[in-house]
Amino acid sequence: MTYPVDESARLLIALDIDGTVVLEDGTFSPGVQEAVAEAAERGHVVTIATGRSWESAAPVMEGLGILPPYVVCANGATIMSRDPEDPTGYIRHTTETFDATEVLRFIREHLPGASYMVELADGTRLFTQYMDDWDLNRPGARHVEFEEMLGLRVTRVVVVSPEHDGEEFNAFVERMGLQQVTYSVGWSAWLDIAPQGVNKATALEKVREWVEVDRERVVVMGDGRNDIEMLAWAGEGGGSAVVMGQAPAEVQQYATQLTLPVEGGGVAAALSELGVATATIV
Repeated sequence: MTYPVDESARLLIALDIDGTVVLEDGTFSPGVQEAVAEAAERGHVVTIATGRSWESAAPVMEGLGILPPYVVCANGATIMSRDPEDPTGYIRHTTETFDATEVLRFIREHLPGASYMVELADGTRLFTQYMDDWDLNRPGARHVEFEEMLGLRVTRVVVVSPEHDGEEFNAFVERMGLQQVTYSVGWSAWLDIAPQGVNKATALEKVREWVEVDRERVVVMGDGRNDIEMLAWAGEGGGSAVVMGQAPAEVQQYATQLTLPVEGGGVAAALSELGVATATIV
């Protein structure tokens, strides 16, 4: 079905992936594919804003059936742009990098038993220990010794500490007092580090300007600590900051709208409430 496009009512809808679009087992949240497809058909710009690399985000986009002009990856450090002439359909439009040598050495002093991964500007991933969640079976991933990560300019650093649980790790990282970088801690003992001043919000502000959507026409949806900046940005600009029902209290406080948990079809429910989709949640 095709809907008329009203440019004045067009929204920029940016969705986190893990815990928002997909469940922990990698399956889609109930109703999300139908709701997202309908929102896009209505002329809204529906995109992804994720901590994942492009290589890991692309299959989710394919499953959603969307081809937005821009996609935010690596927590804002990479912005992909649509390019039909490229074999993948997208090229790296904007890439923010930093020399992670100092922060890597600092963290290793505190977490000698942790696993480390860095992502380079071209998407190459270097890792010290295989982790299923790092999507390392795809081309462009290589096992290295820790010292080989030093002296490189990277878009992100990921640190996983199996000896900590999520809350314990969050407190531990705060006590470390990381400087000169932007970082967030995930649900588990997962630390994601980006260049200083770079996050999903800074990238989405660029995307918003490029697609020419007013601040109050922005909708973002997320569930994790790495979504806080974009949730705050959307809410402060008069847009909608939608938070999944399972999100921790520290994330929920930035919500302008609280929706169902991801398992209950939170994205589909929120899009229906916003009036941009009517998909049924099964």
